[in-house]
Amino acid sequence: MTLDTGYTDADRERRTPSTASTAVGRSEFQRDRARVLHSSALRRLAAKTQVHVAFEDDFPRTRLTHSLECAQIGRELGAGLGADPDLVDAACLAHDLGHPPFGHNGEAELHRVSQSCGGFEGNAQSLRILTRLEIKTFTPEGDNVGLNLTRAMLDATVKYPWAAESDRRKFGVYADDVPAFEWIRAGRPASVDPEHQSFEAQIMDWADDVAYSVHDLEDALHDGSLTMAMLRDRVDRSALLELCRDRYARDVTDVGELEAALERLLALSWWPAEFDGSARSLGATKSLTSNLISRFCNASETATRDAFGAGPLTRYNADLIVPRDVRLECAVLKAAAARYVMERPGTEIRYARERELIAELIDAVIAGAPGTLDPLFAGWFAEADSDQARLRIVVDQVATLTDTRAQLMHAALLGSARA
Repeated sequence: MTLDTGYTDADRERRTPSTASTAVGRSEFQRDRARVLHSSALRRLAAKTQVHVAFEDDFPRTRLTHSLECAQIGRELGAGLGADPDLVDAACLAHDLGHPPFGHNGEAELHRVSQSCGGFEGNAQSLRILTRLEIKTFTPEGDNVGLNLTRAMLDATVKYPWAAESDRRKFGVYADDVPAFEWIRAGRPASVDPEHQSFEAQIMDWADDVAYSVHDLEDALHDGSLTMAMLRDRVDRSALLELCRDRYARDVTDVGELEAALERLLALSWWPAEFDGSARSLGATKSLTSNLISRFCNASETATRDAFGAGPLTRYNADLIVPRDVRLECAVLKAAAARYVMERPGTEIRYARERELIAELIDAVIAGAPGTLDPLFAGWFAEADSDQARLRIVVDQVATLTDTRAQLMHAALLGSARA
């Protein structure tokens, strides 16, 4: 049985004592994982875009299958380093809960239309869901504390441990969620930088990078948007490497370092020559994903153990060490997915339609609110005391929507007007 050893009572603390019954010997972090697993926010990820549009094909990942794969990678890496595997598993399951319909494209549009109430950021939205929007527990005073998860688990989900600031696009906390964030970070050692991720959050972050870089590669090979020949084409390669440096490896000054990373990958004995959909190539590609995950995780586990020694590594007593060579290899794979899938010809037309849909949906919901909102959000909308607070509630509602429901809701509210 998994037990949350190596953690303090403060790490296991919840914002209000839990009254739920539990099996004897069940750890607090096992309870956290169960709460995330049974949440409606996690279920909705099944119909939210990862990279490929949800339901256009039955092979590529959705946001849910990505989260499940991230959780498996994080769980094993965490266990190997002495972090509680259920804690890391739960954080990985929760890390993308805040993603809105249409993936990062929808996120960018929600950020644009919500400037007056502080903007939108998927990671900050994840924290908001866990501590506010996913209803489960109330304090004796009647305050809503969301899923009422442990301090250590919530901290493990915080990828960007700072509140929204005007000069930073990425952030992990909205202004009105700062009290919850301060509770989460209480007890952090004074010697630790206030913006430093917990050890478990670092594992979650790397598991996320590993999962989507490797699996987006597999999905792209499967749908034909990427071929092995493209990666070997030296004429096309320069654009790929420049994109990688600009977006995923900004500390690299010489793209030759990225080219060397790509060459290392292509030279691996288990790297397939090509993918043609045959049984043999399907098996070779599946072996490729397994070997890449092992390569990236084993390198980080070995380097971290070399730096911090044996025993449980938890919270703020260690940092995850990812060797530069595998970090750049991972970055090259992320760049390949961006160049050959997310930015392939024709995608900008779809992205523009999605952004237009989000903007029109926000306007239509506001115009008809509270009647256009689900009952939960309608109640909060009625209680809001400013236009900014009301906009935030509308953004919360739209962000929860799956790709499919966003389209259906748009058609219901605007279809007749367009006709």
